[in-house]
This record gives sequence, C-alpha cells and structure tokens, in this order.
Amino acid sequence: MAATQLRNVAIIAHVDHGKTTLVDALIRQSETKLAGDMASRERILDSNELERERGITIFSKNAAVVWRGVKINIIDTPGHADFGGEVERVLQMADGALLLIDAQEGPMPQTLFVLKKALAQGLRIIVVINKIDRPAARVSWALERVGDLFLELGATSEQLDFSVVYASALQGKAGLLPDLAAMSDVTPLFTTIVEKIPPPQVRETEPLQLPVVALAYDNYVGKIATGRLTQGKIALGDTILHCRRDGTSIAAKVTALMTFEGLRRVPAQHGTAGDIVAMAGLPDVTIGDTITDPEHPQPAPPLTIEQPTVKMQFLVNTSPFAGTEGQYCTSRNLRERLWRELDTDVALRVEETGSADTFQVAGRGELHLAILIEKMRREGFEFAVSRPEVILREEGGQTMAPFEQLFLEVPEPYVGAVIDKISRRKGELKDMHVDNGHARLEFLIPTHGLFGYRNELLTDSKGTGIMNTLFAGYQPYPGAIASNPHGSLIAAEAGTANTYGMLNAQGRGQLFIRPGDPIYAGLIVGENARDEDLEVNICKIKRLSNMRSKGEGVSEKLDEPRLLTLEEALEYIGDDELVEVTPKNVRLRKRLLSSIERTRAKRAAA
Repeated sequence: MAATQLRNVAIIAHVDHGKTTLVDALIRQSETKLAGDMASRERILDSNELERERGITIFSKNAAVVWRGVKINIIDTPGHADFGGEVERVLQMADGALLLIDAQEGPMPQTLFVLKKALAQGLRIIVVINKIDRPAARVSWALERVGDLFLELGATSEQLDFSVVYASALQGKAGLLPDLAAMSDVTPLFTTIVEKIPPPQVRETEPLQLPVVALAYDNYVGKIATGRLTQGKIALGDTILHCRRDGTSIAAKVTALMTFEGLRRVPAQHGTAGDIVAMAGLPDVTIGDTITDPEHPQPAPPLTIEQPTVKMQFLVNTSPFAGTEGQYCTSRNLRERLWRELDTDVALRVEETGSADTFQVAGRGELHLAILIEKMRREGFEFAVSRPEVILREEGGQTMAPFEQLFLEVPEPYVGAVIDKISRRKGELKDMHVDNGHARLEFLIPTHGLFGYRNELLTDSKGTGIMNTLFAGYQPYPGAIASNPHGSLIAAEAGTANTYGMLNAQGRGQLFIRPGDPIYAGLIVGENARDEDLEVNICKIKRLSNMRSKGEGVSEKLDEPRLLTLEEALEYIGDDELVEVTPKNVRLRKRLLSSIERTRAKRAAA
C-alpha cells in the first residue's frame, strides 16, 4: 500500500474518558473483519486481564482499520505517567493523534503528560470531545480548557489550529457539531483523520530502516519485533542487519513478516515504508534496536527514555509459608523473570545486590512497580518486596530528589484537611479553583511525600477525593518526610487466627485478617491505634470450664477486617516491613520475624 494511503494515529486519553469504547466503534464501523470472539466482545482493545479489571491502558497495542481504501494504524497509548516508557517510544510510530476529552471533566493530568510528548514530536492533534450525551456535559467549557492546555504546553501556531470532533463513543456516533440528534455514525471522525492527519513522510528508495519500539512473543516464531518502517522496504526471507543499542550488529534473516488487521497480526510477503510491521527472526532483539540494510546500514537514533524515580527490593520469600502457594520461588526464578521484563519495559531498571536473594528494581512510580508485581504473582511467582524509596541524584554537589505535580479534586468542606496534610508532607499549593462545591487543587510535592497518602486522602474526604500525579523533575532534596507513621499489630506465635484471639486484639486497633487465616510469628495482622508496634496472640482460644461466670453468653461482635490490596499494602509498610506476595495472598510481615532479633536490631540502631 502506498504511503499516501496510510495514516498512523495515536490515541491519547485520561483513564475512563472512553478511549477503548471509541476504538471499538472505529473498528466495528470500518471495513475491517473481526476474528473469533472479538466480534462480540466489548472493550476489545483492553486485551490484558489487568487492563480490563482496572479500566486503564498499561501496555501499548496496535490495531489497524481500513476506511474507503485508506489504512489507519491505531496506536494505543497508556493513560498514566507511570507508563511513560511505553508512551515515549510508541509515539515515534505516529504522525498524528486523537486527544480524547471527557465533556464533563475536561482535560486531566495524565492527558497533559502524553499530550506534552506528542506536541514535542510535532504530531498533528485532533481533539475529540467525548460523552456529550451525558446530562452534566460541559462541551464549551471542556473545549476552552483544551485551548488553555495547548497554550500552557507551548504548542505551535499550527498545532493550536486543531480540528474538533464531538462524539458519544458509547453510542458509536460522532459529528463536527455538538448535536447528538444529527449524528448517525463515526464517519465524520474517519473523514477528519484522513483529511487532517498527514500521511507518513517516508523515503522509499533509501536503505531499509526499522526501529524496534515493541516486542511480543509467539510460541511458533519466537520474538516478534514491531515498529514503523521509516524508510526502504522489507520482504519475507530478506537478509537484514540487526543493529543493537550497544553498537554491535549481526546479520539475520526475516523468518516471518506481519502487518496489522483489526487487532490481529496477519502474515505478509512484504512491508512498505510508512506502514507498521512486525517481524521475527531475531532471537535477542530488544526495544531500541534497529533493523537495517546489511550493505548500507543506517541505525536509527537511540531511544531516549526518562529515568526511573522510585525503587524497591524484590526478595526471595523467607517466611514459614515459603514455597507453599507459588510455583516459582527460587532466586534463579526471580532473577530470570526480572531480566526478561527488561526486554519489553525500557523504563525499568534491575540491579544485583550484595545478596543473591535480593534484587533492586527501579521504575517510573509506585503504580509502574505494582503492576509488575501483580503480573508476576498471576504468573505463579512467590516473593517479597520492600517499601518503595525515591532515587536521589547528585548534581553540582547538591542532593536532588524527584518532585511531582499533584492534582486533587475534593468537595469544598474537606479542602482544609487536605491542604494541612499535604503541607506536612512538604507540598506547596500552586493553584486552587472552586466550582459548584468542588475544589481543584494543584501542589508541587516531593515524590517520597506522596508515599502512603492515597489512603489518607480517602479518609479525609470520606471516599470522595480524586488524586492524580505528574512527574515534575528533580529539585533540591527537602529532607526526610514521615509520610506514613504507624504501629503494627504483630502475631506473637504461629497457628490459625481464632475469633476469641481476634476479639481481644481488635481493641488495640484495626485487623487485616479473617478468622481461620493461617498465621506465623512476625506476621502483621493489623494496625495499632498507637504509633508503636505491639505483639498480640491472635491464635488464642477460649478455655472451657464447668463454671458459668457472670455475663456468660453475652455476644461480642468481630469488626469487619480491612483487607489490603497490593497497592494499599505497599503504601502501608515501613522500612522494617515487607509485603509477601504469592498467587493466592498478599501478606504483611516484619523483615525480622523473631521478636528477639527485632529487639536487638532496635538497640543496635539506637
């Protein structure tokens, strides 16, 4: 297919603004045939189980539709800044982007992050105001906020002249005016894409150049490298040169070649400049490598990715329950899995430590690392992780720490409590707007000041607060922050959680376990009401006697336990605590399980 008949379009949207629903409508109303269960499934772009559960895009994906003879390659982009490594590389395949905006909420912080990257690459933007069918939709206000956002991000005069399409993705309708009754399908959006997004600027007669921006694995053909063919041509069976990021190169052969149709990779005999293709034949290919002509090699410029800001330790599980719930439990299993992740996640860093059972893993944020942990536990891995820490830098003899832009939305009555808590965490209020009883607050805060704050926000705002963050760069280190001071209730002995023992313990604080849960000494079973650790006998049973005492038969009620999710557990733990992760459970424990060892360590630290 000629380059003039191609359009490469990225889709940018905040979480839950309707991106996946819109792509559903584009695919179903195009001339593309859906295979298998794709034809009847909703949110077909969220093919990953984690994405469907959370309603967010984590891994970038490619799709392609044909509309009136024009092939439109759709490049899905993650909506969270923690997956910026995905965003930065996949935007290299696009010539334009759809900026999807909720008509009620307007542009949101994660939209800002991806849009900033798209504008910096000179992409042509089409603004899609979605969900205009909602009763609370504020179409004019949302469009005005988009214009302000473009100006704030330093868009060029050409980029400021963006096209606008109004849509209801759920109903599969779009139009050039915000009149839902006049809309029938998404044809106006297709027309705008073809007319406003330029075809790829390619050099068909130049030597082959294919930068690798995504990887997949197939049991039959092995590693599959995906990228946009920036120049030249490629055909099945060609001899090519694989140029690695380290400067070395090796000759190889194209054993499989594919293009995209819908969400599928379909076999192809050749690929043309400007199109997005996938190929196999390179067993050690990684993201950032280049596939080029062996006689006239032209490696692409190296891929630059922002460095990680948060790190944590991944450890072999050493609890008494080690090996009972997971399939992969050894340091060799853990090492191989972490190094395999580096093949597809360019924003991740993994380092050896002085211990063979401990690895240091660094990523773009807490969510970035939490998703990796969740993926591994679902694959059958069993391990432990430490509390997240920020990565500090030395610049000009000064210690620098990562800072975040923090965006909060809370009802007006809770503003005072929120500002007070953020101030204690060394956050600085930058902007505040109150509209219809809701306040929008913007802070600049050290990254480590945010650790453990999400739960505090939900408590302070009675569950109504909304929190978003955006990496703001490095600034002078403000010092340590007691971001989550707490005391833990620690199991004093092994056994099974008993209702009688739990009734005695719940008077000391809030429990994290249920009756019947297996317990070992050193396991964290709850949070103490006081800011100090306390050992409790959670397995204690009531001794029976033949004497009836006063008050016998008076029932006591066991409070509902607080069952922590993985993210909540990572936010809760302190420096001397770990999260034990298995395919079946997420547990909290002390690093030192023995009470005697903990006492000795405390004395030594003093």
